[in-house]
Amino acid sequence: MYDKFLPMTKCEMDEMGIEQFDFIYITGDAYVDHPSFGAAIVTRLIESLGYTVGIISQPDWHSDKDFRRFGAPKYAFLVTSGNIDSMVAHYTAAKRKRSDDAYTAGGMAGKRPDRAVIVYCKKLREYFGDIPIAIGGLEASLRRFAHYDYWDDAVRPSVLAESGADILMYGMGEHQIEELCTRLANGENIREIHDIRGTCYMTEPVNTPIGAAQCPSLEQVRESKREYAKATKIQYDWQDEVYGKTIIQRHGNMMLVQNPPAKSLTTEELDHIYSLPYTRRYHPSYEALGGVPGIEEVRFSITHNRGCFGYCNFCSIALHQGRRVTVRSEESVLAEAERIVQMPDFKGYIHDVGGPTANFRHTSCEKQLEKGLCMGKKCLAPTPCPALKADHKEYLAMLRKIRKVKGVKKVFIRSGIRYDYLMEDKDDEFMRELIKYHVSGQLKVAPEHCSAVVLDKMGKPHIEAYKAFQKRFYEITKGVGKEQYLVPYLMSSHPGSTLNEAIELALFLRDNKIRPEQVQDFYPTPGTISTCMFYTELDPYTMEKVYVPKTPKEKAMQRALLQYFLPKNKEIVLEALKKAGRYDLIGTSAKCLVDDPSAKNKGKGGDRSWHKKGKDHRAANARKAEKRPQKGKIRK
Repeated sequence: MYDKFLPMTKCEMDEMGIEQFDFIYITGDAYVDHPSFGAAIVTRLIESLGYTVGIISQPDWHSDKDFRRFGAPKYAFLVTSGNIDSMVAHYTAAKRKRSDDAYTAGGMAGKRPDRAVIVYCKKLREYFGDIPIAIGGLEASLRRFAHYDYWDDAVRPSVLAESGADILMYGMGEHQIEELCTRLANGENIREIHDIRGTCYMTEPVNTPIGAAQCPSLEQVRESKREYAKATKIQYDWQDEVYGKTIIQRHGNMMLVQNPPAKSLTTEELDHIYSLPYTRRYHPSYEALGGVPGIEEVRFSITHNRGCFGYCNFCSIALHQGRRVTVRSEESVLAEAERIVQMPDFKGYIHDVGGPTANFRHTSCEKQLEKGLCMGKKCLAPTPCPALKADHKEYLAMLRKIRKVKGVKKVFIRSGIRYDYLMEDKDDEFMRELIKYHVSGQLKVAPEHCSAVVLDKMGKPHIEAYKAFQKRFYEITKGVGKEQYLVPYLMSSHPGSTLNEAIELALFLRDNKIRPEQVQDFYPTPGTISTCMFYTELDPYTMEKVYVPKTPKEKAMQRALLQYFLPKNKEIVLEALKKAGRYDLIGTSAKCLVDDPSAKNKGKGGDRSWHKKGKDHRAANARKAEKRPQKGKIRK
């Protein structure tokens, strides 16, 4: 096994005989040398190109000491907030400060600043002047255009403009960083490198490239929510690596230019990336603090693919990692399994063989390689595309070989499984082996909701797909003599969800005897289509109005309804049902969600006068519904 980390201290730098690093990499995370961490991949790749690189992890932004640790780099500073957006790392969906941070030693909160990319870059400008700075990672990638910021409740400029960096690398950055390093080493000026795919730069409007797709400007998207929605559609429509265009957006007296996306790595290139000498551990300096919690789930895991054509509206993958699926070779994955087996504390259990979506090993249809993915359409929602090719043979063959690796007792799959894609495969051999060999008692899947209205806004398949999968899962589970369960991920308060939709989901859970232990409130993270709907109350693809639950009270009601069975939620569920006029669900009968101890004259099903109120209320709603155009139906 590899045991050499990249240098983090001046002492290590001196021991290696390095007088000046070629590149200095600054990250908001603790240093973890594992390929699930972007910092590890980028720095190991730079090292493999023959350049020296030093790592400054979680610098103290209150002084210059950490930033000046190595002096100035020969070519550039490289800056990232870490594996996730720094604001998401710090705050819950309710905007409460988190008490821990999985990407910091000891799980300690507060080791990185809010808006880390901006803070780090401004400090570098203060201490090193006009030195070249390149930014990347998820925070930079998803904030590359003018974007709605949930924590400010306002539209902020591109992070490139706010940070003062010279170039922004978006998406999976291997191609970009390799070309940038080479060109800087060849003497090119970073402020004149304007043609690398997968990068953004700022320029004077007179230098704007011809033929670009133009978004409404920063000023326009701040003033008009319709213009913001239009900008979001343009940004998503032209992100395909085959037909994607340069996209521009004016910011005051400067123009933001996004070059077309970088090409996906080939299988051979991915294999090379995962063959680099990762130690697969956090840096030893964190041992006294208890290590870095974020590595625990992934240390004995294998990533076999990238990209996701699932294209959910609330997910950042489409704008960051891309919709095209690319994969590692079977040989590369097996070689990593062999390395894991040699780790001294490996107990025989590989925790995952997955990626953004575990059971994707191919593009969804044949035409994508030549023509790209269909603009504005989804491969799986609301129903699977007729051109979809669902095939698990290659993935299944690989899992079988990993199970046979000497020292491996069990191989689990904990990444998301797209059950709708799985159900399209006419051969159920994969599903049978998934249930028999790769589930540790519970299989986590993500129907997210049951209302067609909400699922359409999420970009998810309708609930019938989940019901079919659920039925088949339990049939096979029973057939192999196992006691295993589905654990559905559910989301409350997504755009499109009124109290009525939240109640509909509560009834679905009741009828299917599902009692979720955790429920996720919709979190408006930067750059997603769902965040656009949250901010504008418009669907950017139809420009229709979208209902958005925004008040803390209503969001609390919707969340509580999904756990109506918890005693602590009784009062707020009762309040929600009364507000929605669903008195028929208040009482002691099996069909009721909650009882009201203050009700008088309760019969077997609750207060009869309440049932009459509920009946009248539902009749009035039905009359209103007949006058409204129907939404949420399956589109042909």
